[in-house]
Amino acid sequence: MERDDIIEYSLDVHHSEEYGKALRKKIWKVTALLTAITALEVILGSQIKQSSDYWQIIKWSFIGLTIIKAAYIVLIFMHLGDEKKSLKYMILVPYFIFILYLIYIIIVEALAVSDAWTQNLV
Repeated sequence: MERDDIIEYSLDVHHSEEYGKALRKKIWKVTALLTAITALEVILGSQIKQSSDYWQIIKWSFIGLTIIKAAYIVLIFMHLGDEKKSLKYMILVPYFIFILYLIYIIIVEALAVSDAWTQNLV
C-alpha cells in the first residue's frame, strides 16, 4: 500500500536541465566568492599584528567585507536579488542607515570613553 501523506517534491520539478546547470553554477560561484572573502579576512587577521600601523585599515576592511558578505547572502539566499530595484532599496536602505547609525554610536562612545580616561590620568 502506498502512503499518501508523503510528497516527493523532487519528482515534481518543472525546469529544464539547462536551468539546473545554471543554478548549480550560481551556487558554486556564491560559495567560491564567500569562501574567498572569508579566507582574505582570515589571512589579513592572522598575518598583520594589532600593533601594526595598518591595523586601523584592517579593522575597517573587516567591517566592509562583512557587510559585503551579509548583503550578498541576503541578495542570493533570501532571493532579494530577483526582486525589483525599488523593493531592494526599500529593504536595504533602512538597514544601511541603521548600520551607519551603529557605527556613529560606536565612534561617539569610544571618543567619550577615551576622553574620560585621559581626564582621569591627568
